[in-house]
Amino acid sequence: MLSRYWKPIGSILILLVTISVCIYFFKSHPQIGDQLKHTSVRTLLTVLFLYLLFMAALGLITNSTVAICRGAIPMGETFLLTAYSSIINFFGPLQSGPAFRALYLKKKYNVSVKNYALASILYYLLYAMFSGLLLISAFIGWFFTAVLAIVGLVVFYYLPRLPIKKFQQLKTLDLKGVPLLTVATFLQVWVLVLIFYTELHSVNPAVTLSQAAIYTGAANFALFVSITPGAIGFREAFVLFTQHLHHIDNATIVAASLIDRGVYVAMLLLLVVLIFGSQGGRKLRSLKSTSK
Repeated sequence: MLSRYWKPIGSILILLVTISVCIYFFKSHPQIGDQLKHTSVRTLLTVLFLYLLFMAALGLITNSTVAICRGAIPMGETFLLTAYSSIINFFGPLQSGPAFRALYLKKKYNVSVKNYALASILYYLLYAMFSGLLLISAFIGWFFTAVLAIVGLVVFYYLPRLPIKKFQQLKTLDLKGVPLLTVATFLQVWVLVLIFYTELHSVNPAVTLSQAAIYTGAANFALFVSITPGAIGFREAFVLFTQHLHHIDNATIVAASLIDRGVYVAMLLLLVVLIFGSQGGRKLRSLKSTSK
């Protein structure tokens, strides 16, 4: 009987805590609010729209990853899971979103944690490959980058056939979902290019799409080492360290980064409201209970 009342109370508490964390984030980083005030509404709305496309790409990645694990999940629930795990990934410790997804899929859909880990490795390999190609495009140009991309995808396709024990484990997966994973990861990376280009160009109109692509390649590698919310500090370090490749000045990097943080946190807050408003907290409570 008591659980009947505790569930809605718990959902409200989660909502309030999430909103409070967002507010605290903005208060503890006042420079973000100052930068947003000096940024055009058109730029902010464009970045917000692109981040929603980014979330859609993440949803496709989640869906294809589950398919590779020989599972199936409704598309609506896929995006709900993706949105909620993205919130956890940003505000939670040590990029904990993937672990949450693995536990949820194991509990509700009996997806093997081992298979999910293997499928996730495939995703990270693709993510690293596309990001690395963007980064080295500064040296070899776009034609040879495209050639290397084709070669890389061919090698990636034949990984399960290589006589290496670790790669042989991939044969337990349903690799028919790999093409969709590849397309979704490519889409994710290039949406990020457009996001960073929009932010950088709004601060410094001299920044080109090619520079933004190299910048994105460097920024993306922060995913693998960051332990702070949203890779704060790590991503900036990566793009500053590779400044001799993209040639974007420090002031532009800092200002664009502030815009990016502000819009991304605002989008997460919007997702929280949509999750609770459209689903009445029911599916979110299911996510919470099945992850225990």
